[in-house]
Amino acid sequence: MNEPRRKRNAQEQEFFDAQQRILRWRAGGPALFAVEALGLPEKWDDYTAEGVLPWQWEASKALVEKKRLSIRSGHRVGKSAFMAWAILWFQSCFYPCKIGCTAPTATQMSDVLWAELSLWHMKLLKKIPSLGSQFEWKRESLDMIATPKMSFAVARTARAEKPEALQGLHSANMLIEADEASGVPDVVFEAGRGSLAAPNAYVILASNPTRLSGYFFDTQHKLRTLWHVMHVNGEDCPTQSQQFRDEIAFQYGKDSNYYRVRVLGEFPTAEDDVVIPLDLCEAAKVREVEVYGETLWGVDVARFGRDRTVLIKRRANATIAVHKSWSGQDTMQTAGRIFAEWNDTPPAERPLGVYVDVIGIGAGVVDRLQELGLPVTGVNVAEEASVSDQYLRLRDELWFKARKWLEKKDVHLFPDETLIAELSLPKYKITSTGKLQVESKDEMKKRYPQSPDVADAFCLTFCDSAQHKGKQAYEPQYFADS
Repeated sequence: MNEPRRKRNAQEQEFFDAQQRILRWRAGGPALFAVEALGLPEKWDDYTAEGVLPWQWEASKALVEKKRLSIRSGHRVGKSAFMAWAILWFQSCFYPCKIGCTAPTATQMSDVLWAELSLWHMKLLKKIPSLGSQFEWKRESLDMIATPKMSFAVARTARAEKPEALQGLHSANMLIEADEASGVPDVVFEAGRGSLAAPNAYVILASNPTRLSGYFFDTQHKLRTLWHVMHVNGEDCPTQSQQFRDEIAFQYGKDSNYYRVRVLGEFPTAEDDVVIPLDLCEAAKVREVEVYGETLWGVDVARFGRDRTVLIKRRANATIAVHKSWSGQDTMQTAGRIFAEWNDTPPAERPLGVYVDVIGIGAGVVDRLQELGLPVTGVNVAEEASVSDQYLRLRDELWFKARKWLEKKDVHLFPDETLIAELSLPKYKITSTGKLQVESKDEMKKRYPQSPDVADAFCLTFCDSAQHKGKQAYEPQYFADS
């Protein structure tokens, strides 16, 4: 046989082998692709901490067979890895193809799914260079280099006011992925419905099940006959650490909604006696809004033991940072910490009012901060509520004010997981006089080891701030005797 014929035969054999490989991957789904193209072991290995998990094999089979896959899960079970495999699998096996990926926030999109995709693309380059080099990873897309307009994956944030995240994608082969799909507004799915009209359209929705409504919730319930529905329990998954589970259980209790969602991957229970449902907080966390209004600070001062002194900052429609907390400090030290925070804050961003719970040692903190000229108000949450015919005490009124605030559609909670978890813990009851009474800290400690100090500080920001309007700008002083 002459040399040209041998080369031609070798090329034909290579082409045939590639075709067979692609057909095998199409049938095997993302998990088989992860084994053969990305170099993962077929089974999870605890020693090397890598491999394909049993649920990922099931998800791959389901995706190939039903093309509609809805996954609810706890944290750190490997769902972002699976979604990244699916993107690379789809681009490697189908041509032409377009892939639309979305998530509720830009951070979730860029720091989680797209970062995961970058990691696995590098593994593909290492394992099969001839295949991996056909794709170029970018900050918001993964393009086939030869035909970037015909085959690509694109990352777009899902917003209610801009629902076109999944619009305008049309190809014979389509893959739609929504990470943390529970937080994606329904209008985004509605707007992207046209993309699913392709003859070969696949969809993967994966999320912590944070909301008791919405499209993702529906796929797990009334629409489940149209979807392959999966549940991944973090307690059964080796990628979720025991330490993580123990910490959540210790802080909030195994019977809390926070444990149900973050660990078990179950929807929160719709308890009628919970003051603030978890899904209200989760919706506010992923909502993007234009922040406005004056700043208010709430300070819950530790009384004893393991309780924390907590400082939290809120503007009219948004909390603006993760809370700050400290323990084991006396009145003067606590006042000094708050005063230092004031001095470190640019004058234009300083609060119109600082509300401090005076029960316990809080009164001394208020006295010292008033001496220093801060616009501070002592609040006794055990006093009678301003709406005395509805609430037993002021604390009860403030908690329900916080709930009404969260029920609005233009508010945002900074991603402060401790605050979100604590807000969803307290229950309430109706007294014999018909008034609403929120569970006390002492009552809560019978169910949860951790006192809800962060949530109480947040609720303090809903005190009336009218008395502080018109105050002169404060000139910084030095706190010499802290």
